[in-house]
Amino acid sequence: MCGIAGIVPRSPADPDRLRSLIGKMTTALAHRGPDDEGFLVTPRIALGMRRLSIIDVHGGAQPITTGDGRRTIVYNGEVYNHHKIRRELESAGHAFSTQSDTEVVLHAFDAWGDDGIRHLEGMFAFAIWDDRSGCLTLARDWMGQKSLFFAETTEGWIFASEVKALLASGLVRAEVDLETLSHSMSLRYLPGRGTLFAGISKVPPAHRVRVNESERTFKSLWSPSFGPKHTGSETDILDELDEVLTRAVATHLESEVPLGAFLSGGIDSSLVVAMAAKQLNQPLRTFSIGVDDSSQSELPWARQVADRYATDHFEHIEKPNIARLAPRMVDAMDEPVDPLAAGVYTVSRITSDHVTVVLGGDGGDELFAGYDRYVGQELAGLYARIPAPLRRGLFRPLIRRFPDSFGYNSPAARLRWLDRMSDLSGVERYAESASFLRFGHEMKRALFTERSWSRVGAIESERLLDEYFSDDSPRHFLDCMLHADCSTRFAEHQLPIVDRMTMAFGLEARSPLLDRSVVNFARRIPASMHLKRRRIKHMLREVAARHLPKSLARRKKQGFGFPLALWFREDLRGLAFQVARDSHLAEAGILRRWEMERLAREHADGRLDHNYRLWMLFTLELWFRRFIEGASVNELEEWVDDALSTTHGGRG
Repeated sequence: MCGIAGIVPRSPADPDRLRSLIGKMTTALAHRGPDDEGFLVTPRIALGMRRLSIIDVHGGAQPITTGDGRRTIVYNGEVYNHHKIRRELESAGHAFSTQSDTEVVLHAFDAWGDDGIRHLEGMFAFAIWDDRSGCLTLARDWMGQKSLFFAETTEGWIFASEVKALLASGLVRAEVDLETLSHSMSLRYLPGRGTLFAGISKVPPAHRVRVNESERTFKSLWSPSFGPKHTGSETDILDELDEVLTRAVATHLESEVPLGAFLSGGIDSSLVVAMAAKQLNQPLRTFSIGVDDSSQSELPWARQVADRYATDHFEHIEKPNIARLAPRMVDAMDEPVDPLAAGVYTVSRITSDHVTVVLGGDGGDELFAGYDRYVGQELAGLYARIPAPLRRGLFRPLIRRFPDSFGYNSPAARLRWLDRMSDLSGVERYAESASFLRFGHEMKRALFTERSWSRVGAIESERLLDEYFSDDSPRHFLDCMLHADCSTRFAEHQLPIVDRMTMAFGLEARSPLLDRSVVNFARRIPASMHLKRRRIKHMLREVAARHLPKSLARRKKQGFGFPLALWFREDLRGLAFQVARDSHLAEAGILRRWEMERLAREHADGRLDHNYRLWMLFTLELWFRRFIEGASVNELEEWVDDALSTTHGGRG
């Protein structure tokens, strides 16, 4: 695992200057690769990397160049089938000088071009420079586990694993992309190729980008298919799924450095731990965190799995000051950060003291229909059968008077969601549900200043989801939702969180459930089996019941969370008001201060739960100060401390 960066100048440049620039970029990525660094600098190209040594620890230094000197690679990731590809290439006459998967990727591309990329099974982001053609090829893995960003500057093209490295070059200026900012406030992720920084783009998952001195071209290399569906009995499908998962976990166990696993106590990570522990000849190290609240903590469930498989288990009770943690998480993300990142950040910090590689259960919910909202969409359709005059005239006023408990997924919030979704259908219902707890179009109209809204208001962010329902792959509505979730909020929100929070501590996170064999198999499971009898994640639960205590495999989904809604009425109350009253986004003429204050007051007075929106405004403010204005993390922490101690927004 590494951090990579590069510069392709428009015309031959001074190598000393290029070396200085690429050095600044890789220094900004040092957390991703604390073990080593390497460079290739000529008048036509500057490539740099920071290495976290996992495979061929002593011999896999980068960059690596083909024997004829034509192609050079810098690479971030793990390719789990590299041994198989190496044997095929060696039989065709390719000679290798290392045992690393990096060199295998280089030779696969050298031999087969884009088809060589399609051979790769794993997570990766890499750049290959062709010195003969003057062309740079960038590629990103199938599901989006590794990120890659690039920008066109007056001096040429630059790329890097993280935006902060592009900014460190000094070749691109940090400016807000208002359109992407607006979309992120509705959808919680950055859609398409956009970032929050004007002029900086990202390589989409499963794509390669070809760059030369004057242009760039994009090409999609893979897309999972939803058909044909499995036709065997449920038992037959479960047997095959069990085998596919077992093989996928096995391929993710190769490492020359200490390896462990996150163990949340949920089904996904528990199943990965069970399958990994069975295949190792020594105890697997497992890591769990919990909060000092039995209603929120899953530690007892994690402990059951650890005991059953005799893992070397580490537990940590976290008493989080999540607001105080936010500046460092925003700094690691280069973006506003979701509260769920706090759990990943904390467990990564603890885990990195013991191992360098860690397995996780990412993808179980998105591939196997593990969220309540999948059942909720079906229930909304049933509720919509009630005649509209009765729903709107009788039930809606009652629902709006239903008091909010300000707890996670409260009954009041569920009823309001059901009421709103019953007015919609199809993609409109799915799209509206994506922004329901965040900023819908009309809420943003009130929040953005008139000048800013004139630039972003013409596009409803929810409409960006239409394309994932209109292609020819999924047919069933559930498949459409799974496809959209994997392509958007998962690839561009959850997976970047896992990558940045773990790599902030030089920790490599692997996700066996995202192996293409698993993805392809899951897509072919009939929708009726995913939600059998409206039971979320039915098929994965049934496989898990073969390896885990049945009480764990079949219990209600819990998840790791924080009571933010209550905190914003208590400990974080003053923070919400201070964010509004001291907002630099408002000073910059982007957002309206009085509307931010109104949301804080409405939440504090118990009229409506805005906790997701208040947190988003808080971390957006941190991002703006850190990356647009250049404030240090220490300065942000001091500002948060002052805001937490304020009495602004006192009761009444």
